Amino acid sequence: MYHRSVAVYDRFLGALSKILTKAEAHCEAKSIKPEAMLTFRLFPDMFPFVRQVQLTCDFAARGAARLAGEDPKSFPDTEVSFADLQARIQAARGYIAGFDADRYDGAGARTVTLKMRGNEVQMTGEDFLNLYSMPQFHFHLTTAYNILRHNGVEVGKGDYMGAA
Repeated sequence: MYHRSVAVYDRFLGALSKILTKAEAHCEAKSIKPEAMLTFRLFPDMFPFVRQVQLTCDFAARGAARLAGEDPKSFPDTEVSFADLQARIQAARGYIAGFDADRYDGAGARTVTLKMRGNEVQMTGEDFLNLYSMPQFHFHLTTAYNILRHNGVEVGKGDYMGAA
C-alpha cells in the first residue's frame, strides 16, 4: 500500500511543483499578472487554480495519513502566490515522507472513517485508496494542469507524469 499511495503522491506532487515553476515563468515571459493564472477557473462553478493545488496536496496528505492509521494534519488554505503554492507542495511532501513504509502493513484491510457531506463513511483502506483518495488526488491535479494548458503554459504529458 505504501508504494501505491505515498510513492505515487510524492512523484506527482514533485511533478506539480515543476509544472508550477513553468507556469510562473510563463507569466513572467508573457507579462501576465500571476493573480490571473492563480484565480483562473475552467468554468464558473469549478474551483480556481489555487484551490485545485491545495486540494491536490490535501488528498495526498490526508490519504497517506489515513492509510497509516493516523488522523490527518490540517493545512491552512492561505496561499496567494506561486511561492506559497510551492511551499504548500513541499509541506505536503514533507508530511507524507514522515510515514514509514511499515505503517502501511495491513492498510488495505484497515477501516478508514471520514466525513463526507456531513455523514460519517467507513470503507476499507483498499477501497479508500482506489475509489476515493487516488481519484480525488488525480482529479484536482489534472484540473490544475488543464487550467495551465488552457492558459498557454507549455506543459505536456511528460510534465504531468513527472518525467525527468
